[in-house]
Amino acid sequence: MGAKRYGPYFCGIDAAMDVVGGKWKSLILWELHEHGTRRFGELRRALPGVSEKMLNQQLRELTEDGIVHRELHPEIPPRVDYSLTEEGAALNTALAPLGAWGTRRINRINAPRVHATT
Repeated sequence: MGAKRYGPYFCGIDAAMDVVGGKWKSLILWELHEHGTRRFGELRRALPGVSEKMLNQQLRELTEDGIVHRELHPEIPPRVDYSLTEEGAALNTALAPLGAWGTRRINRINAPRVHATT
């Protein structure tokens, strides 16, 4: 007998990773959590290494998943603001322990190693 499926997912981790999978989505969530509403250019500058195409794609997916709110202001030139939805804020809260674990790992990796002498 195989593993029980919950809709298209095997478990809650599977469902969560479907939303935040990849490098940029979690960093976008962190940036919006830390700095609140951001414009596209602000996000791009805050995330060195992300291409305009990739940032657009990731923001579109996060918006479709109800994690990020996209607000288009009818101005010339058009201005678009991005912010976390209530669901996005809840997801960011859920990711906080993972971030804390990562920080501990960074500290452990960067700690000077003590070698035993014989």
